[in-house]
Amino acid sequence: MTATVRSRLALLSAAVLVVGGPAVPAAAKAPVNATGYALQGSASPSDVTRDGRYLRTIAISGVALDGPARISPVSADVAQLRRAAHRHGRKAVLLLSNYSDDLKDFDERVAHRMLTSGPARAAVIRALRKATRGFDGLQIDLESLRSRDMAGLVAFTRELDAALPGKTLSMAFMASTDRRGYLARGYDLAALAPSLDRMVLMAYDQHGPGWSRPGPVGSLSWVRRELSYFAKVLPNRKIDLGVAAYGYQWGRGSRTLTVSQARKRAGDKARWRAKQGEWSAKLSGGRTIWWSDRRSLRAREKIARSYGLHGVSIWEIGSSGRLR
Repeated sequence: MTATVRSRLALLSAAVLVVGGPAVPAAAKAPVNATGYALQGSASPSDVTRDGRYLRTIAISGVALDGPARISPVSADVAQLRRAAHRHGRKAVLLLSNYSDDLKDFDERVAHRMLTSGPARAAVIRALRKATRGFDGLQIDLESLRSRDMAGLVAFTRELDAALPGKTLSMAFMASTDRRGYLARGYDLAALAPSLDRMVLMAYDQHGPGWSRPGPVGSLSWVRRELSYFAKVLPNRKIDLGVAAYGYQWGRGSRTLTVSQARKRAGDKARWRAKQGEWSAKLSGGRTIWWSDRRSLRAREKIARSYGLHGVSIWEIGSSGRLR
């Protein structure tokens, strides 16, 4: 899930930017660069503009691999979201993913076939050059990769950087705490960084139904732990901290919830958990809810400022409610 515009010079000059650990910005209250993810079929043009001037970039998901040498077409819905972003002074970035509607998951196999074939990469890049017309940039969101995909991902990123002059190029990263973990996920961070304008750490899904017991979507301590290595080895000015704007329900009817759905279900049982920076509620029938909202976002903005990061990227604006 997990944003992609060039750093604003004013923000960079106001912050103490370091690689390798947190630094306290000179302007602690300076606004962060905020990107909102918009999912086609879920987000509407009103979501793009609802929060005034807070969101600077709209990252629209987008297009997906449709085989190793093809991508899905840009839909009318995606084009409408792009126009809404530009009409209101936001940058618009197109996302490329390997999510499969048939699998209901990310398809590593099709990504592998594309990444390890020069002709397939070239065909996808030609399609992306056409798909990104009218967009300000592209974000690569290839998830559930493996170590066997590492060299191909580096080559693909370098080739895309050369093929998309004048556009920003970014990538979303599944989080880990060390080099070994990133290599296992197919990410050679040092080799990827030179080709990327933004590197988005997806600091969410620490817990979720189907893979863990009830717990925060991404607790503050876990976010700091996941960010620590990422910020140690990469230019902090290139990093966006991914922030959740949704919730999960465990127990009967386990599912993903929008912020408004979580609030409605929790009612007067909602409790703010300051240590985790999220809300939770225990309901009848053994159901438990955890969710992250705009109060959670404020806490994570503080973390982004403390590291001198470029900004935050919020998944997703169609389910978040108001961010400001």
